Amino acid sequence: MKAIFDQISYECSKNVTQSYSTSFSLATKMLSSSIRGDIYNIYGFVRCADEIVDAFHDYDKETLFNNFEKDLERSLVDKISLNPILNAFQHTYHKYKIPHHLVDSFMKSMRMDLNKSVYSTEAEFKEYIYGSADVVGLMCLRVFVNGNDERYEALKDSAMALGSAFQKVNFLRDLKADYEHLNRSYFPNTNLLELDEASKLRIVEEIKADFKRGYEGIVQLPNEAKFGVYTAYKYYYKLLRKLQKTPSMEIKNARIRVPNYQKFGLLAKSYVNYKLNLY
Repeated sequence: MKAIFDQISYECSKNVTQSYSTSFSLATKMLSSSIRGDIYNIYGFVRCADEIVDAFHDYDKETLFNNFEKDLERSLVDKISLNPILNAFQHTYHKYKIPHHLVDSFMKSMRMDLNKSVYSTEAEFKEYIYGSADVVGLMCLRVFVNGNDERYEALKDSAMALGSAFQKVNFLRDLKADYEHLNRSYFPNTNLLELDEASKLRIVEEIKADFKRGYEGIVQLPNEAKFGVYTAYKYYYKLLRKLQKTPSMEIKNARIRVPNYQKFGLLAKSYVNYKLNLY
């Protein structure tokens, strides 16, 4: 029965989420069970595309990516795929009427990572951020508002800002790995080999502005989504504050993390704030 294969597909996306990101999977568990699976489905899809360009160094990445893209498009047309991750994603894509241009923009940014290593202008950087992060926030927003076009339009700017904030925090945290292992430099007008406190703080303030715009949308989300997104917001803001306090030289030489015990502490505090309407 197809229902069995569909359930296996959803479990695959859930396993991908839990295996690759403890912080994101923790936040997703705080979502209502009615939408949790669909967020797993979105994450599974974007993670697989990202892994092709970031991790499969011993293989022909471009061929793998081209094949993945063809299978993706086929799955969206046929409403089924023998790739469980794509089969799960197409279900969520159709269920919430995710605009196809969001998928196109995401795949375009992932393809940029195959060959592009330096983003030297603000325009290039913004295009990449939009496709790699903002549109993922918008896909999730379609789920959060249950496909309601009016609520989606009202919250889309905040969702994009939050997506940008999360991605930029990841970039700042992963400066060393991106530069040394992938030969990538995302932040424009920033010499990573000579990253100083002024440059770091400029980036931090930019991210804080994104977080502020993103937070304005979080408080307007439906109850099914609000606590989960707020949890992710608190985790990433905690990571940003830790990066702000970390000397720029240390950021260049090590990956800054939030320990698991602090993540669970943040979860508990976030829950109290949420219940008392203190967020």
